[in-house]
Amino acid sequence: MKTESEINENILKITMTIRNEFPELMKFLNEMPVTIPSEDSPEINSRILQEYYDSLETLLRKYAPNHHSFINNF
Repeated sequence: MKTESEINENILKITMTIRNEFPELMKFLNEMPVTIPSEDSPEINSRILQEYYDSLETLLRKYAPNHHSFINNF
């Protein structure tokens, strides 16, 4: 399993890819269920971070194939 630091780095990379290549998707990042905690002080751990990364990757993989100019760099 990846460390929290590695997952955070991956989240940053994929977020920057979304921001630079598909800025129209940025509005969805704040609306993702993974980013909305169901408790007042949620614990952030590797599993939660990985789930968030996976949700970003899914968003990008579903959207990007419809855009021929995209280069898969994540």
